[in-house]
Amino acid sequence: MTELAVLIGQILKGNDTLLLKGEIGAGKSYFSRKLIQSQQIFPEEVPSPTFTLVQTYETKVGEIWHVDLYRLTHADGLIELGLSEAFEDKICLIEWPDLALDMVPENALSVEILITGELERQIKFSWSCSHHWSDRIENISEHYIAN
Repeated sequence: MTELAVLIGQILKGNDTLLLKGEIGAGKSYFSRKLIQSQQIFPEEVPSPTFTLVQTYETKVGEIWHVDLYRLTHADGLIELGLSEAFEDKICLIEWPDLALDMVPENALSVEILITGELERQIKFSWSCSHHWSDRIENISEHYIAN
């Protein structure tokens, strides 16, 4: 999963949004941490934003917002976080995104992490804005097939 997170990190640009889905312990925070660290000029600790809700990072590809909505109970809290403004030009990684689905950009990439074994995961990508992700995801797929 680390290699995939690094590859995804390399294709991100401002106003990209990743919706990270999966049950507790699937690896959403791990995936986010590895992606963020791979794009930091000086890799540093990347804590889970479970209690802070949002952590921001300056990276080689722009500002990344790491958001965890697990503890948020009402959509009104999303406005207070400034999430709609972040969607305009920041890279947003959103764990537990269901509460925000009405406001996420149509170009969001859904990343579903499924537990298939104690140390095994299956990752499914889906998107609706084909021109935004198709070529980039295809390049990653080709990398995996080649290796």
